[in-house]
This record gives sequence, C-alpha cells and structure tokens, in this order.
Amino acid sequence: MDKKLVLAYVDSLRTDMLKQAISEGRAPTFGRLIKRGVLIEDCVSSFPSVTPVASAEMVTGVAADEHWISGMNWYHRVEQRYVEYGSSLEASRAFGIFRSLHDLVYNMNMAHLNPGIETIFETLDDRELRTAATPFLIYRGRHRHHVTLQGLTGKAIESGLIKMDYGTWGPKELFYGDIYSSMPVPCKPSSVPGRRDGYSACCAAELVSRNRFDFMLLSFPDNDNYSHRHGPKASVNSIERADLCMAEVIRAAGGLDGFLTDYALILLADHAHTDVEKPLALIEGMGEKWHVLQPSEDQPETAELAVSPTSRAAHIYLLDEQDNPVRHRRVREHAASIDGVELLAWLEHEDGSPVIRTGPGLGGQGKLVAVVERDGKQVRFTPAEGGVDLAEPVTDRRGNGWTISGDIDALEGSVEGGRIETPMYPDALGRLHSALHAPHGGDLLVSATLGYECLDWGGTAHVGGGSHGSLRKEDSEGPLLFVNCGPESADEREQWALRDVAPIIRDFF
Repeated sequence: MDKKLVLAYVDSLRTDMLKQAISEGRAPTFGRLIKRGVLIEDCVSSFPSVTPVASAEMVTGVAADEHWISGMNWYHRVEQRYVEYGSSLEASRAFGIFRSLHDLVYNMNMAHLNPGIETIFETLDDRELRTAATPFLIYRGRHRHHVTLQGLTGKAIESGLIKMDYGTWGPKELFYGDIYSSMPVPCKPSSVPGRRDGYSACCAAELVSRNRFDFMLLSFPDNDNYSHRHGPKASVNSIERADLCMAEVIRAAGGLDGFLTDYALILLADHAHTDVEKPLALIEGMGEKWHVLQPSEDQPETAELAVSPTSRAAHIYLLDEQDNPVRHRRVREHAASIDGVELLAWLEHEDGSPVIRTGPGLGGQGKLVAVVERDGKQVRFTPAEGGVDLAEPVTDRRGNGWTISGDIDALEGSVEGGRIETPMYPDALGRLHSALHAPHGGDLLVSATLGYECLDWGGTAHVGGGSHGSLRKEDSEGPLLFVNCGPESADEREQWALRDVAPIIRDFF
C-alpha cells in the first residue's frame, strides 16, 4: 500500500455551486484538487435522496433493499413506531429529543443498518488497516468505543437525562462530537448544525499529523444546514468554509504536494439541493380521510395509515390488517390529488393486486412488479433476470436489464433500440426498485414536485430555503472526485452512483 486514503464528504454539495465557488476564488483548495484528479459531475444519489439513505449506500456499496435505511423518518413495522433521525428540531421534539438522538446516534448503526452487510470500516478493520471517521451518520466498525461523558450531551447522559451510557462499535479512531472520542484532541465539539465542519477538520488534522489512519472518512456536514436555511444558490458561502476546513487538513500533511504524495482522495456529495417554495401537507392531507398514526398515539392499534415525510419524498404505510386492494387504490388516488405530489410508486403482484405488507420482509410474495404513476400515466417494470415477463426488455445506463410495460412518459423517459433513458429521474428503475423492496419502505412511495417539501412531524418545511429527497435529477446528482485513485476517466462508467464508491475503496487497499 503506497498511499493512505481520505474519503471527504460535503453534505448537499451541488456541482454547479462548487464550480461557481471555484470560479469566484472562494474554493481554491477544491479547485486545485479537481485539477489533479478525475471529476464526475453527475454522480447519482439514493432514493429517497436524503443523508441517512445516501450515507448508508456510500459506505456499504449497496442500496436500501440491502442496507435497510429508508429515510429521515420511517415506520418500524416490528416495533410499531416511527423512527425519526432529526428532520428538524421540532420533529425530534414531537417524538422525544432523546429517543430521536438514540435512534440517530446508536440505533441507526447498531439496530437499523443490516447486520449482514459490511461497511467499509468493517471490511478494512478485518484486514487490520487503521480506520478513522470524523462525525458521520454511518460509522459501524469492529472497534469498541465508550461514551466520553463530555460536553452537554455527556452531562445529560451522566445525569441520567439520556439513557445512552453504553458503548458502540466503530472504526479504530472515532469522533462523534461530545459523545464518542477515541483519543484526546484539542478540538471543541459542537452538535449545533452549521458549526460542525471546524471540529471535523480539527480532528482530521490531528489524525494526519499523528499518522493514525490508513483510511479516514472526513465529514463536512454544514453545507446542508446552510442550504436548508438560505437556499442552494447561497451555498458558495458554506462551500468556502468547507474549502478552508479541507485546507486545514491538507496543511497538516505538509501542503498539497505533501498531501498528494502520501494520500489519495475521494471527494463527494450525498445529494444536491433545490429551492423550496411551498409546503407539501401530506400528513394533513392523508388525515382528511384516514386515521394517521401520531407520534404519541394513545391507541396506535386504531390507526389506519402511517405517514413518514422524508424531506422531498415520503413513505405511506397501510396499517389495518383488513387492508385490501380497494383501500390501496383509494389511498394512492387521494395522495395523487394532494398539491405537490409528483410521483407515486408501489409494488403489485403478477395478477395486478397491490402488495400490502404486514411485516418488513417480502418473502413468500412471489414475483413482484413495480409501478410508477405520474399525471395518471403508469409504467410497470421488473428486473429482466428472474422477473415477471412484461412487454419489452430494456437496459439502463448502469447496464441493468429490465422488462417494462405501460407509458414510459410517467418517468419522462424514452426507449430506443432496447435502451431506456430517464434523464429527469436518473437511474429511476434501479433506485425505485431498491426503495420499494427495502424492508422499512412504505406501501406507497411519494416523490415531490419541484418547489415543494413535505411538512415533517414538527410542522416544519424549509420554505424560502432548500431541500432534497425526491427522485428528480435536481435533488439527486452531485460531484464525485477521484485523486490518486479510482478511474482514469469519468467515461469509464456511463452513470456513476454512490454505491460505486465503497467497491473502489475496497479495491484501493
């Protein structure tokens, strides 16, 4: 192994805004790195294109049907409750701050992430390589870490306000604010959104200067918070700050030439951002006709639906054991009528009846067909190998085969010479297929119209700012940069996706 590897992640980084920041001289470090590497401008995110789902895809190399993380908010069919990872402070309050914190910090990794799928930390730990991570949502590794009991969170744990006084498993060096810290560092942790990049850079610079890793995931999350508040067009300001933080890490390695002598780098975003102009009142809209499960429900067994908004996407779950195809149709027809709903997707059996789950798995359901509807147009599809024999076999830009029938205009797509193109919804079939087959996915998936974001369970949407989550390209494409590793050309793949990153990291070592 000639070099160490840094995976640097800037939350919600848009390629056009990165280029603008560079052209204005506000991101010189990123600009110099791009000149030394291979830049893919349109790497495709997960669906929903939100950070928990995308982060899991990034560090496992598989999509939600295999890694099991389905959104910022989702309904746990086994535990019969919502899981809330912190859509907003108001949403966390609705479910209980400490419960949301516990789900975010601990359960996401130790309970919700598929235990049968390896993260890159686990793979490299098993190869006896030194792994490290600054605060990042998916950190599961082979090394035991105990709560530090420092800062406000530590004091709350120590006093008994938060019941999370036990350890976790992560990379060899793990920094997670004032909760986990694998070694003393002169870095002031902050859990306040918008003030976390500096702590991450400080920890990373310490790791570089002390030569404490072979692989490090370096997280810069503040761009997402800034874009949510001010809109993506203002994000040159937060990109500039992320660039300064990246420069701090590079200085610890002796400057750019010294850094690139000893290190390879992958720089990427988890998704993009689009402007939010109106709220999508999905919870209220579905509650007009059905009893929607509430965060603190006195009689949860009486609820007919669970609704999980996840930024510019959502899951809808049918809860009544007597649910039938008629109710499924009525639910989706009503959902489609709500202002701001662009796409609906669901699974059907071969006979055309909808799949209504009573548990997380789809075992015993037989061969299933995915259906997407937009403006009354429907297209159906299954994987070509072992799928249902529909009308037309096609291949997408990632080389995956599908059989399709219906109106491809539902995805603003086209088919020519056996090739399917869905430019407005990149990797549409693959992303929808994985989201629909994920064990915690809804019976119906919603993707929002441009300009809309779902009101979360705290009644919050980023109107006047930015958001993400939908299947659309505007939410779903971001930069992916390789320096000293990876492909020699962006053209080595027709369409790059987040799940391509973990295999390249594994191959690097």
